[in-house]
Amino acid sequence: MRFELYRDAGGAWRWRLRATNGNVLADSAEGYARREDCEHGIALVKGSQAASVVDMTLKIA
Repeated sequence: MRFELYRDAGGAWRWRLRATNGNVLADSAEGYARREDCEHGIALVKGSQAASVVDMTLKIA
């Protein structure tokens, strides 16, 4: 897998996480004005392996 850092058509910084087969697994939900902020977003995702999984199908809407 790899993180791709790029600029969108409006000039904002974005990232996406791509699997080895080329599929996009995740992407930034927002564009960032500064590259450093985009890189911080990548670091947050990289550090989220301890995040719990919540089955939302068990929640009442």
